[in-house]
Amino acid sequence: MRRALAIALVGLAGLTTAPGAAAQNYPTRPVRIIVPGPAGGGIDIIARKVVQHLTAARRGQYYIENHPGAGGSIGAGMAANSAADGYTLLFTNQDFVIHPLIKANVPYDPIRSFTPVTLVATAPETIAVTPSLPVHTVQELVGLLKANPGKFNYATPGYGTSPHLASERLFRLTCNTDVVHIPFQGAPPAVMATIVGETQIIHITLPLIAPNIRDGKLRALAVAASKRSAEFPDLPTLAEAGIPGHEVGFWVGVMAPAGTPEPIVEWLQSQIREVMLQTDARVGLDKLGFETIASTPREMRDHIRTEYEVWSKVVHAANIQVK
Repeated sequence: MRRALAIALVGLAGLTTAPGAAAQNYPTRPVRIIVPGPAGGGIDIIARKVVQHLTAARRGQYYIENHPGAGGSIGAGMAANSAADGYTLLFTNQDFVIHPLIKANVPYDPIRSFTPVTLVATAPETIAVTPSLPVHTVQELVGLLKANPGKFNYATPGYGTSPHLASERLFRLTCNTDVVHIPFQGAPPAVMATIVGETQIIHITLPLIAPNIRDGKLRALAVAASKRSAEFPDLPTLAEAGIPGHEVGFWVGVMAPAGTPEPIVEWLQSQIREVMLQTDARVGLDKLGFETIASTPREMRDHIRTEYEVWSKVVHAANIQVK
């Protein structure tokens, strides 16, 4: 996927002025950025980086509104019901796709309610354990779980979150182990519980636990990605650990309400792409454990559809539903 995106970016290198010409009267007023999560969260961090660089490059005025709650569906619903004029954008992540799959009456459809703009950044999820657990590889962990059904548990930021679905897919559906799910209210308490040994396993986005891995507070076993992390080159991928086909990660993308004019969408994508390819923007996110992407709208649309198909199968197989 990374190679395909790089080729697409090269192909667009000479087209940055065309979308601007088509949307020459946009934006004439501040653009609202809806973040369906709390300030300081993963989506918020990336959204503020993008806004900072767009503003510094004099590519319009933007302001962020945080609307957390209901798995991100409150903010996403607000964005979906906004005018399709380019003056409301949604920065979102994989929960945007997952939540409508596990709960009825969500106020948006991830495919029909929005026009994709760009996939901005990704980060792999990582399988880690409390240091007292006597395992150093994924295979050793799976062996321990199979030998002790129901005796170990894993922490997640909450029921129905992407780490929950990823863990069910890995531990139950693929490895056929009996492990107990312990949901928390957000990532920080889930991470802390695993550090102190209240829970033994965590399957979560790498940037959220990278400092704890470096400090030895958590022992990382593998990354759920197609390639190794540049920050932790000695950490194998799940495929290298003997479990292929489990690439999953945290991603942040930009969506506009369905019906937003194509010239505006193209202009926004071109501006975001240019600022995300700047060294200071890219390095800033790299240090946090993210990889900048800046995909085309079509690639973002394909990404959403692929995510929808993957998580639909997991939700059905694991019977995950929120009442």
